[in-house]
Amino acid sequence: MQFDVLTLFPEMIDSCCGCSILKRAVENNVIEVNTINPRNFSLDKHKKVDDTSYGGGAGMVLMAQPYVDAYESVEQLENSLTVMLTPQGEVFNDKMCNEFAKYNQIIMICGHYEGHDARIRDIIKPKEVSIGDFVMTGGELPALCIIDSVSRKIEGTLGKIESANEDSFSNGLLEYPQYTKPRNFRGFEVPEVLLNGNHAQIAKHRHEQSLERTKLRRKDLYKKWKKG
Repeated sequence: MQFDVLTLFPEMIDSCCGCSILKRAVENNVIEVNTINPRNFSLDKHKKVDDTSYGGGAGMVLMAQPYVDAYESVEQLENSLTVMLTPQGEVFNDKMCNEFAKYNQIIMICGHYEGHDARIRDIIKPKEVSIGDFVMTGGELPALCIIDSVSRKIEGTLGKIESANEDSFSNGLLEYPQYTKPRNFRGFEVPEVLLNGNHAQIAKHRHEQSLERTKLRRKDLYKKWKKG
């Protein structure tokens, strides 16, 4: 999987992808993460990439020329998807994450300031994606959320792909409670069923706990799961 990120702040992407599981995935050639700075494509002598909005209004708008030229500089692989990170987009979830993991390349366009010139959308025609109903300073952190979650779906990122298959939302429910040593901590005991070695009973217990946790914390997910 190749991720190509158009961003004015490539150091944000590079620093996070140089840590933990993402770092290992990059080093093992499971994923490749590239950054493209639209500022390098600006025709302005000061490398300006934003300007005031026609019609007035607060804030600066990202100019079409640097972003379109930066985008067109990226070599598109076969089976490629282009995504624009915007609060106006479709909300990202596990189902979308699984769909994204089927691509060979995801090109992501990160916004900043007051947003993009609308002609960037008109020319590039990206899939517009949001990570939730709130506004952030820029698209870098949402892009990293997508890189991280999609990478988990790719064989070789995690020690075992089963780890991703058992995550919250993978089956429409929240994940069951997890425990490790010691068996007793401040009077709180690990459930006995997890210690008996009976895998069928353990699976049944975990499923019941997953259902109960989802019912208590996310009634919307629980209702959707019950409907099938």
